Amino acid sequence: MTTDTTYRWPHKDLLDVTQLDAQDVRHLLNVAASFQEINLRPVKKVPTLKGKTVVLFFVENSTRTKTSFDVAGKRLSADTYSLAKSGSSLNKGESLKDTALTLQAMGPDVIVIRHPSSGAAQFLAERVSCGIVNGGDGWHAHPTQALLDSFALRQVWGDAFAGKQVLILGDIAHSRVARSNVHLLTMLGARVRLCAPRTLLPAGVESWPVDVYGDLNQAVRDTDAVMCLRLQLERQQAGLLPDLAEYSRRFCLTERHLELTHPGVKVLHPGPMNRGLEISDDVADDPRSLVLDQVASGVATRMAVLYLLATRNDGGC
Repeated sequence: MTTDTTYRWPHKDLLDVTQLDAQDVRHLLNVAASFQEINLRPVKKVPTLKGKTVVLFFVENSTRTKTSFDVAGKRLSADTYSLAKSGSSLNKGESLKDTALTLQAMGPDVIVIRHPSSGAAQFLAERVSCGIVNGGDGWHAHPTQALLDSFALRQVWGDAFAGKQVLILGDIAHSRVARSNVHLLTMLGARVRLCAPRTLLPAGVESWPVDVYGDLNQAVRDTDAVMCLRLQLERQQAGLLPDLAEYSRRFCLTERHLELTHPGVKVLHPGPMNRGLEISDDVADDPRSLVLDQVASGVATRMAVLYLLATRNDGGC
């Protein structure tokens, strides 16, 4: 694995991309690139984390993130154990603090937590000595999703993020993915735009380092990448959208919109996709789509995160 041997990873936990600086991000993405090479081999397993233990503590439902971390840990030869709310004592009324201390007593090296409450990952990190990875907490942050999105774009752009125009489209208000991506893409030098109905924009968005649009035809012009977000249909019940058909008509990314972008535009979506609502079938399946590349990037990026946290005290990177 080729990395900067003079650099030492300084963080016990990965709670939010806001804790990282540009050097941290570059190093992590370089480590991920090394692991991506392993993922392309016929035999994808290496003994890098043999003897280490990773607990996947997912209080909130997940397919992509949980499976990606599980595959990442196993490819590094770590022992991975999954725990969901339905199979934990949280279902019996145990507090998150007591569950965390119980897990800590079992001696894991890393705990990956996904939780519906913002701040849950930090709550654990302040109470246990092992590494904590935020796999998504409420509307707050999803650092590994932002990192894998940047890794997928880096595979195409190299390190030339400076000046790139990236549009994030959809339910910004309830998206931890959007929050993490705005910070990370801006740190890497990209210029970020947001496009959504006014009711799906977060309070205080005027202070974010972004340009905000309400018209997709204007927002998409001359962009280098468009990141669609899942429309959280449960919010429809709260009356934030008058009609799903109207939303699709105004904010579903179609081939017609891609004609207004730069010729080499890339399309991303963190999944799961609501086809025909957030993104049209032809765009989702277009060669310019990086959706499946994001999945592959997720395994490599999460391998890097587990490696950096689990070996931090071993004299590793």
